[in-house]
Amino acid sequence: MGRGSGFEAVFLDPVGQSVQQRWADAAMTVAFEELPAVSAFPVIPGRRWGPGLWWSATTGRHVAAGSNAMRAQLMVLDRDPDVTGFAGRPVRLLWREERGRVRSWVPQLFARYRGGTGLLADCPSHMEAGGDRAVKAAEAVSAACEGVGWIYRRLAPLDDVLAANLKWLAGYRHPRNAGRPGLMPAVVEAFARPRPLIEGVEAAGDPIEVLPVVFHALWHGRVTADLEAPLHERVLVGPAGRNGPGAAGGAR
Repeated sequence: MGRGSGFEAVFLDPVGQSVQQRWADAAMTVAFEELPAVSAFPVIPGRRWGPGLWWSATTGRHVAAGSNAMRAQLMVLDRDPDVTGFAGRPVRLLWREERGRVRSWVPQLFARYRGGTGLLADCPSHMEAGGDRAVKAAEAVSAACEGVGWIYRRLAPLDDVLAANLKWLAGYRHPRNAGRPGLMPAVVEAFARPRPLIEGVEAAGDPIEVLPVVFHALWHGRVTADLEAPLHERVLVGPAGRNGPGAAGGAR
Protein backbone atom coordinates (compact mmCIF):
# COMPACT_ATOMS: atom_id res chain seq x y z
CA MET A 1 0.00 0.00 0.00
CA GLY A 2 1.73 3.18 -1.15
CA ARG A 3 1.59 6.59 0.45
CA GLY A 4 -1.48 8.52 -0.65
CA SER A 5 -3.22 5.48 -2.06
CA GLY A 6 -6.04 5.77 0.47
CA PHE A 7 -7.75 2.83 2.14
CA GLU A 8 -7.18 -0.83 1.37
CA ALA A 9 -9.44 -3.77 2.22
CA VAL A 10 -8.27 -7.21 3.31
CA PHE A 11 -10.78 -10.06 3.35
CA LEU A 12 -11.09 -13.79 2.75
CA ASP A 13 -12.58 -14.94 -0.53
CA PRO A 14 -15.20 -17.74 -0.57
CA VAL A 15 -12.48 -20.43 -0.56
CA GLY A 16 -10.60 -18.85 2.34
CA GLN A 17 -7.77 -17.12 0.47
CA SER A 18 -6.69 -13.69 1.72
CA VAL A 19 -7.31 -10.87 -0.75
CA GLN A 20 -6.15 -7.25 -0.56
CA GLN A 21 -7.51 -4.59 -2.88
CA ARG A 22 -8.45 -0.96 -3.01
CA TRP A 23 -11.25 -0.26 -0.53
CA ALA A 24 -13.31 1.76 -3.01
CA ASP A 25 -13.32 -1.20 -5.42
CA ALA A 26 -14.04 -3.81 -2.75
CA ALA A 27 -16.95 -1.82 -1.32
CA MET A 28 -18.64 -1.76 -4.70
CA THR A 29 -18.02 -5.38 -5.75
CA VAL A 30 -17.54 -7.66 -2.72
CA ALA A 31 -20.52 -9.32 -0.99
CA PHE A 32 -19.10 -8.97 2.52
CA GLU A 33 -22.31 -10.42 3.98
CA GLU A 34 -21.33 -13.76 2.40
CA LEU A 35 -17.77 -13.88 3.74
CA PRO A 36 -16.23 -15.46 6.84
CA ALA A 37 -14.45 -13.44 9.50
CA VAL A 38 -11.09 -12.12 8.33
CA SER A 39 -9.82 -12.76 11.87
CA ALA A 40 -11.40 -14.61 14.76
CA PHE A 41 -13.08 -12.82 17.62
CA PRO A 42 -10.77 -12.93 20.65
CA VAL A 43 -11.53 -15.08 23.67
CA ILE A 44 -10.89 -12.98 26.79
CA PRO A 45 -10.32 -14.94 30.02
CA GLY A 46 -12.70 -14.02 32.81
CA ARG A 47 -15.50 -12.79 30.57
CA ARG A 48 -18.89 -14.40 31.25
CA TRP A 49 -19.80 -14.31 27.54
CA GLY A 50 -17.44 -15.17 24.69
CA PRO A 51 -17.66 -15.52 20.92
CA GLY A 52 -20.62 -17.43 19.56
CA LEU A 53 -23.14 -17.61 16.72
CA TRP A 54 -26.39 -15.73 16.18
CA TRP A 55 -29.06 -17.35 14.01
CA SER A 56 -30.48 -14.59 11.81
CA ALA A 57 -34.19 -14.55 11.05
CA THR A 58 -33.36 -12.23 8.14
CA THR A 59 -31.03 -14.63 6.31
CA GLY A 60 -31.69 -18.02 7.91
CA ARG A 61 -27.94 -18.36 8.55
CA HIS A 62 -25.60 -17.98 11.49
CA VAL A 63 -23.56 -14.83 12.09
CA ALA A 64 -20.42 -14.76 14.22
CA ALA A 65 -20.88 -12.62 17.34
CA GLY A 66 -17.91 -11.62 19.45
CA SER A 67 -19.62 -10.36 22.60
CA ASN A 68 -22.91 -9.94 24.40
CA ALA A 69 -22.95 -6.27 23.29
CA MET A 70 -22.58 -7.32 19.66
CA ARG A 71 -25.31 -9.93 19.97
CA ALA A 72 -27.65 -7.21 21.26
CA GLN A 73 -26.92 -5.05 18.21
CA LEU A 74 -27.48 -8.04 15.93
CA MET A 75 -30.92 -8.42 17.48
CA VAL A 76 -31.74 -4.81 16.59
CA LEU A 77 -30.51 -5.14 13.01
CA ASP A 78 -32.17 -8.54 12.54
CA ARG A 79 -35.53 -6.83 13.12
CA ASP A 80 -34.81 -4.00 10.68
CA PRO A 81 -36.77 -4.63 7.46
CA ASP A 82 -34.20 -2.61 5.50
CA VAL A 83 -31.36 -4.98 6.42
CA THR A 84 -30.79 -7.90 4.05
CA GLY A 85 -27.58 -9.49 5.33
CA PHE A 86 -24.90 -9.56 8.05
CA ALA A 87 -21.38 -10.71 8.72
CA GLY A 88 -19.04 -10.63 11.70
CA ARG A 89 -15.60 -9.09 11.07
CA PRO A 90 -15.54 -9.73 7.30
CA VAL A 91 -13.03 -6.99 6.39
CA ARG A 92 -9.87 -5.36 7.69
CA LEU A 93 -9.26 -1.76 6.64
CA LEU A 94 -5.70 -0.51 6.13
CA TRP A 95 -4.56 3.09 5.80
CA ARG A 96 -1.39 5.12 6.19
CA GLU A 97 -1.04 7.93 8.71
CA GLU A 98 0.55 11.26 7.83
CA ARG A 99 3.91 10.07 9.14
CA GLY A 100 3.70 7.00 6.93
CA ARG A 101 2.83 4.38 9.55
CA VAL A 102 0.33 1.76 8.39
CA ARG A 103 -2.72 1.36 10.61
CA SER A 104 -5.47 -1.25 10.49
CA TRP A 105 -8.86 -1.91 12.04
CA VAL A 106 -11.39 -4.73 11.81
CA PRO A 107 -14.93 -3.46 12.48
CA GLN A 108 -16.93 -6.03 14.41
CA LEU A 109 -20.03 -5.99 12.26
CA PHE A 110 -21.12 -5.53 8.67
CA ALA A 111 -24.76 -5.14 7.59
CA ARG A 112 -26.12 -4.78 4.05
CA TYR A 113 -29.13 -2.54 3.43
CA ARG A 114 -31.67 -2.72 0.66
CA GLY A 115 -30.32 -0.74 -2.25
CA GLY A 116 -26.79 -2.04 -1.69
CA THR A 117 -25.34 0.37 0.85
CA GLY A 118 -23.47 -0.98 3.83
CA LEU A 119 -22.91 -0.41 7.53
CA LEU A 120 -19.63 -1.10 9.32
CA ALA A 121 -20.00 -0.98 13.08
CA ASP A 122 -18.32 -1.66 16.37
CA CYS A 123 -20.31 -2.74 19.40
CA PRO A 124 -18.48 -1.59 22.54
CA SER A 125 -19.71 -2.65 25.96
CA HIS A 126 -19.44 1.04 26.91
CA MET A 127 -18.74 4.03 24.71
CA GLU A 128 -15.24 4.63 26.16
CA ALA A 129 -14.12 1.07 25.41
CA GLY A 130 -10.96 0.80 23.33
CA GLY A 131 -9.57 4.15 24.39
CA ASP A 132 -7.74 6.52 22.07
CA ARG A 133 -6.92 3.83 19.52
CA ALA A 134 -10.60 3.05 19.01
CA VAL A 135 -11.42 6.75 18.66
CA LYS A 136 -8.77 7.28 16.00
CA ALA A 137 -9.82 4.11 14.18
CA ALA A 138 -13.44 5.25 14.24
CA GLU A 139 -12.45 8.53 12.58
CA ALA A 140 -10.55 6.70 9.84
CA VAL A 141 -13.21 4.06 9.20
CA SER A 142 -15.90 6.75 9.15
CA ALA A 143 -13.94 8.55 6.44
CA ALA A 144 -13.52 5.32 4.47
CA CYS A 145 -17.25 4.60 4.64
CA GLU A 146 -18.24 8.15 3.78
CA GLY A 147 -16.08 7.94 0.67
CA VAL A 148 -18.14 5.06 -0.72
CA GLY A 149 -21.57 6.16 0.52
CA TRP A 150 -21.63 3.79 3.50
CA ILE A 151 -22.02 4.37 7.24
CA TYR A 152 -19.77 3.61 10.19
CA ARG A 153 -21.11 3.63 13.75
CA ARG A 154 -19.92 2.86 17.25
CA LEU A 155 -23.25 1.53 18.44
CA ALA A 156 -24.23 2.54 21.95
CA PRO A 157 -25.13 -0.33 24.29
CA LEU A 158 -28.84 -1.00 24.57
CA ASP A 159 -30.91 -0.04 27.57
CA ASP A 160 -31.28 -3.04 29.89
CA VAL A 161 -35.06 -3.23 29.48
CA LEU A 162 -34.92 -3.05 25.68
CA ALA A 163 -32.16 -5.65 25.58
CA ALA A 164 -34.15 -7.99 27.83
CA ASN A 165 -37.30 -7.59 25.71
CA LEU A 166 -35.44 -8.27 22.48
CA LYS A 167 -33.75 -11.30 23.98
CA TRP A 168 -37.15 -12.67 25.02
CA LEU A 169 -38.76 -12.04 21.63
CA ALA A 170 -35.72 -13.45 19.84
CA GLY A 171 -36.59 -16.81 21.33
CA TYR A 172 -39.66 -16.78 19.07
CA ARG A 173 -38.07 -15.41 15.87
CA HIS A 174 -37.88 -18.77 14.08
CA PRO A 175 -40.64 -19.49 11.51
CA ARG A 176 -41.77 -22.49 13.53
CA ASN A 177 -43.44 -20.02 15.91
CA ALA A 178 -45.65 -18.53 13.18
CA GLY A 179 -48.39 -20.99 14.18
CA ARG A 180 -50.83 -23.10 12.25
CA PRO A 181 -52.40 -21.72 9.07
CA GLY A 182 -54.82 -18.92 9.83
CA LEU A 183 -53.57 -18.18 13.31
CA MET A 184 -51.23 -15.30 12.41
CA PRO A 185 -54.01 -13.40 10.57
CA ALA A 186 -56.20 -13.92 13.64
CA VAL A 187 -53.47 -12.46 15.87
CA VAL A 188 -53.01 -9.44 13.61
CA GLU A 189 -56.76 -8.88 13.56
CA ALA A 190 -56.97 -9.21 17.37
CA PHE A 191 -54.56 -6.27 17.68
CA ALA A 192 -56.02 -4.14 14.89
CA ARG A 193 -56.53 -1.57 17.62
CA PRO A 194 -54.24 -1.25 20.69
CA ARG A 195 -55.29 -3.43 23.58
CA PRO A 196 -53.62 -5.24 26.49
CA LEU A 197 -51.56 -8.24 25.39
CA ILE A 198 -53.60 -10.83 27.29
CA GLU A 199 -56.91 -9.53 25.95
CA GLY A 200 -55.79 -9.85 22.34
CA VAL A 201 -54.31 -13.28 23.01
CA GLU A 202 -57.55 -14.57 24.51
CA ALA A 203 -59.53 -13.07 21.63
CA ALA A 204 -57.41 -15.05 19.14
CA GLY A 205 -57.65 -18.41 20.89
CA ASP A 206 -56.01 -20.61 23.50
CA PRO A 207 -53.20 -18.59 25.15
CA ILE A 208 -50.89 -21.63 25.19
CA GLU A 209 -51.11 -21.76 21.40
CA VAL A 210 -51.43 -18.05 20.70
CA LEU A 211 -48.73 -16.50 22.89
CA PRO A 212 -45.77 -17.84 20.85
CA VAL A 213 -47.43 -16.49 17.70
CA VAL A 214 -47.89 -13.06 19.28
CA PHE A 215 -44.22 -12.98 20.32
CA HIS A 216 -43.23 -14.05 16.80
CA ALA A 217 -45.40 -11.27 15.38
CA LEU A 218 -43.84 -8.74 17.76
CA TRP A 219 -40.35 -9.77 16.69
CA HIS A 220 -41.19 -9.41 13.01
CA GLY A 221 -43.19 -6.19 13.40
CA ARG A 222 -46.55 -7.66 12.42
CA VAL A 223 -47.87 -6.13 15.64
CA THR A 224 -46.12 -3.61 17.88
CA ALA A 225 -45.54 -2.76 21.53
CA ASP A 226 -43.34 -0.33 23.43
CA LEU A 227 -40.19 -2.40 23.82
CA GLU A 228 -38.55 0.23 26.00
CA ALA A 229 -40.94 -0.71 28.81
CA PRO A 230 -41.08 -4.15 30.45
CA LEU A 231 -43.25 -6.69 28.64
CA HIS A 232 -46.10 -8.07 30.73
CA GLU A 233 -49.62 -9.37 30.18
CA ARG A 234 -51.20 -5.90 30.28
CA VAL A 235 -48.73 -4.14 27.96
CA LEU A 236 -50.48 -2.43 25.05
CA VAL A 237 -50.04 -4.21 21.73
CA GLY A 238 -51.29 -2.67 18.52
CA PRO A 239 -51.08 -2.82 14.74
CA ALA A 240 -47.91 -2.50 12.69
CA GLY A 241 -46.91 1.01 11.70
CA ARG A 242 -47.96 2.77 14.89
CA ASN A 243 -45.70 5.70 15.75
CA GLY A 244 -43.25 4.90 18.52
CA PRO A 245 -43.79 1.38 19.91
CA GLY A 246 -42.32 -1.65 18.25
CA ALA A 247 -39.10 -0.25 16.86
CA ALA A 248 -35.83 -0.73 18.64
CA GLY A 249 -33.70 2.16 17.41
CA GLY A 250 -31.73 1.33 14.29
CA ALA A 251 -28.15 2.11 13.41
CA ARG A 252 -28.82 4.65 10.72
